[in-house]
Amino acid sequence: MATEETTAAEEEVVTYEVRGPVAVVTLNRPQYRNAQNSRMTYALDAAFTRAVDDDRVKVIVLAGNGKHFCAGHDIGTPGRDIDQTFERKAVIWWDHTDKQGVDQRLARESEVYLGMCRRWREIPKPMIAMVHGACIAGGLMLAWSCDFIVASDDAFFSDPVVRMGIPGVEYFAHPWVMNPRAAKEFLFTGDRFTAQRAHDLGMVNHVVPRAELESTVFALAERISAMPRFGLALAKKAVNQAEDLQGMRTGMDSVFGLHHAAHAHNAEVGADSLAGMDARSMRDSASSSGGGA
Repeated sequence: MATEETTAAEEEVVTYEVRGPVAVVTLNRPQYRNAQNSRMTYALDAAFTRAVDDDRVKVIVLAGNGKHFCAGHDIGTPGRDIDQTFERKAVIWWDHTDKQGVDQRLARESEVYLGMCRRWREIPKPMIAMVHGACIAGGLMLAWSCDFIVASDDAFFSDPVVRMGIPGVEYFAHPWVMNPRAAKEFLFTGDRFTAQRAHDLGMVNHVVPRAELESTVFALAERISAMPRFGLALAKKAVNQAEDLQGMRTGMDSVFGLHHAAHAHNAEVGADSLAGMDARSMRDSASSSGGGA
């Protein structure tokens, strides 16, 4: 498909291009299965802001470069930047880099994980996650922030963080994107759900052959683009508000507290949930088919 505007460079952790009425935002750390560091988080935010501000863009597609959509948070690549400061945009909180303990973790994760995903969920333009390969842990949060998930038949979904003693990723949408019993199975076992299983549970809109993934996503985006922009924005807000009335936002807040209780417990007992053996074990387990933690 012809590209009107491309600002993608190989060294960028996120690339951006416009194809007709569609902005394509692509995770671009394929050598690390698109593991999400803070640099990528803020690059995503900048790309999404750019798409919102461009009146030509009616729909945003989120994709991943390489073999996998996203293998989760960056817990150990050379680009892991947990100690770096970035301009905070999602929440008003102090810088985390000179803090310790829960003060450090809560400040950072309120911003780059829960806060950013909530910010992106409220983008007034429809967003489609185009998922192939692994969508693990932090990768789920990116896909769940979108309005649609279209997956290839080789895609799989997993949140194995219970192996680290953590109740689920920070953007805890599990009981809303699937039913509560399925969410318990997903978390308690750490098993991978195939794209078809995710579709059966209502988490994925469509499952298509890998070769047809891009064409299916862009056909859907073109149909959505024919609708009035303001009508789409209001319809999106209406559905989001209904989810929040069902307890999604307050439920996430309550689980975020449990998440940080788990971090604090791991620190007390000497199992660093971000860099210790539990994290490596989770990553290695998820990597058996190319994923990561």
